[in-house]
Amino acid sequence: MLTRRLMIAGAGAMIAAPAILRAQTLFTAWPFRLGVATGDPAPDGFVIWTRLAPDPLAEHGGMPMQAVPVDWEVASDEYFRAIVGRGQAIARPELGHAVHVEVTGLQPDRPYWYRFLIGRERSLTGRARTMPAAGSAIDRLRIGVAGCQHYEDGLYTAYRHMAGEDLAFVFHYGDYIYEGRSSHSRWDRGRGPQPIAPVRQHVGQEIYDLADYRRRYAQTKLDTDLQAAHAAFAFFPTFDDHEVDNNWTATHDQDDVPIEYALLRRQAALQAWYEHMPVRRATMPQGPAIRMARNARWGDLADFRFLDTRQFRSAQPCGDGFQPICADVADPKADILGPDQEKMATAPDRARWTVLAQQIMMMTMDRRTGDEPAPIMNMDTWSAYSTPRDRVLKALAGRGDVVVLTGDEHQNFAGQVRDSAGRPVAVEFVSTSISSGGDGQDRRPGSDRMLANNPHLAFINDQRGYLVCDIGRDQWRSDFMVVDRVSTPGGAISRRSSLTVDRGTVALRG
Repeated sequence: MLTRRLMIAGAGAMIAAPAILRAQTLFTAWPFRLGVATGDPAPDGFVIWTRLAPDPLAEHGGMPMQAVPVDWEVASDEYFRAIVGRGQAIARPELGHAVHVEVTGLQPDRPYWYRFLIGRERSLTGRARTMPAAGSAIDRLRIGVAGCQHYEDGLYTAYRHMAGEDLAFVFHYGDYIYEGRSSHSRWDRGRGPQPIAPVRQHVGQEIYDLADYRRRYAQTKLDTDLQAAHAAFAFFPTFDDHEVDNNWTATHDQDDVPIEYALLRRQAALQAWYEHMPVRRATMPQGPAIRMARNARWGDLADFRFLDTRQFRSAQPCGDGFQPICADVADPKADILGPDQEKMATAPDRARWTVLAQQIMMMTMDRRTGDEPAPIMNMDTWSAYSTPRDRVLKALAGRGDVVVLTGDEHQNFAGQVRDSAGRPVAVEFVSTSISSGGDGQDRRPGSDRMLANNPHLAFINDQRGYLVCDIGRDQWRSDFMVVDRVSTPGGAISRRSSLTVDRGTVALRG
């Protein structure tokens, strides 16, 4: 039922917005073209989201510069025979006419359906599951892991398959959009330096201001396979680098522009991310900063710690990129999470599994694939920040319940996270991209050498797809789901590999 708090909030919004447009026949086209989404579930509710955009790629999404009231409903059945919550939110031009409703008063650990309405206009229906009551005994949980969805590199077929899975929620590790300009040819990384045509093209140049970022999100969200996944499950969204600019950090921009200009771009990018993600009002950015990191505990089974590895990070050492190791890798002042997040990441066990859900690989990795004489490291990973990595692993050592979920690599990986002395501390599952990197192949050239050079690595694969984690009280299984192509429609899904870890062992088995 509608809570008193929501009724008061809605009434206040109406009083405070005299310029609200109340026309019942406002739109010349359907205003819900960007779909619906839900996120950040809690035991008593979740966030429901939409953005009004009858002409998504036009200026202001085709909306007038006025606030618009949007009705919403939540039901305990998909036909809305039993409506358990309803209210009205205000779609404001200051937020690109996006709507974030924090629904409360629901029952724990059960599905609900939701929709938005404006006069005769009605959105598609979305579905979400509330979390279990705090501390309740839970035997099983299935979640998805996805991200890196470069629009030009391929179709989002994997999301359509994901929408048919039985999942409680999806952890999105980032790179929801890519900031680059449209291109007419791309490199086929799997077959060497061969140019290929992009599957589809971005609209516009590289994005810098708020209007640019809004249009890029709108183009991405028009994809109905992505909309299907959002309508099927709640998401816990996080961001990585391409929501702003490649490999940005707290004080550094890849293009070496003065930081005051980089912060202006970051402010626009993070506002657009907030506008298009189903996240809570507490996440609303303040200038160029945003509070993205947060916790979610699924009963007594799993404690998820969603981390932010961008905003608090010092610049990449050794000139960034894939480089031989240099002295700056051991910089004692280097940081990734900042002190508050580091405390959250390493807090004591509060469930059967402790899950670090984040963006960049935590395993060390010798990246040599050929006859390079010295080890090669990706300077945009935890490996290149040995001081904060050592601190975090020291605090997590000996637990036997730590699982790291990661993206960014555009490949599937699984292995042990070992400390500087070679002792296993956690297992890490790295989920491949939805589309970034194109069709891919089973293994890139040089993968055999990577496996030989990294004995802690158990699995590597270069296809597109997503990860499904089946979590029990004493066993965690990760299924690497891959599609055979993203360059043309109809890609088929298959389970490329399943790897299991028993609680307390910090070891993977097939």
